[in-house]
Amino acid sequence: MHLFDRNLNFLGGHGIVGGHVPIATGVAFAIKYRGGDQVCVCFMGESVVNTGAFHEALNMAGLWKLPAVYIIENNRYGMGTALERASAIHDIYERGAAYNMPRGSCDGQDVHAVRAAVQEAIDRARADGTPTLLEVRTYRFMGHSMSDAVSGTYRSKAELEEHMQRDPIVLLRVQMQERDEITEEEIAKLDEEVKAEVQDAWDFADQSPEPPLEALWQHVYVETTSDDYQPAQQQQQPVAAD
Repeated sequence: MHLFDRNLNFLGGHGIVGGHVPIATGVAFAIKYRGGDQVCVCFMGESVVNTGAFHEALNMAGLWKLPAVYIIENNRYGMGTALERASAIHDIYERGAAYNMPRGSCDGQDVHAVRAAVQEAIDRARADGTPTLLEVRTYRFMGHSMSDAVSGTYRSKAELEEHMQRDPIVLLRVQMQERDEITEEEIAKLDEEVKAEVQDAWDFADQSPEPPLEALWQHVYVETTSDDYQPAQQQQQPVAAD
């Protein structure tokens, strides 16, 4: 949740639902203010569209024409609540109409469809600063947390199995094989390389020592010394003579 890499312009995840949308809008404002050609891409779940921060931030982006692409990863469930039980409209990209913003949806299980839709939005933002609201329709295969690790009680096994037939990785692999872009041997090799990379990361984390207790305070507050803060001297006020 809290990964962050300034060198890659990756501004991290944020624990408050919808709290990062105004931050992304601020980044887009900074890009426009400085005359840059970057575009801020902001990812969120479908539950975010029901928060006030979402509406306020997108209204500003539409009003000021900020170079941002807001991507809703709609996997149909906010924790354990189905979209149909939480949103008055089900085509949630249509909320962009309230902000006079280009909007649309695409098949989140199709890698090429997502790439094409995002590229179009980025090109538009770079051209004249126009923001876009894009709904990427996908599905959550696993549970939201350890409390519902597989499917939970809010959806049926049949529904889960139906959607798993359109795993985006499997679909891409089939497309690449049909175009003779990859062989079974290359797939097997890639699979083993990825498993080894994940296992290496797991082993590193598992074998690393526990951080010291004082590490809880690192990167929480600005570290200063008494010399860094000198209160302004009280100004002497003139006194009228008798």
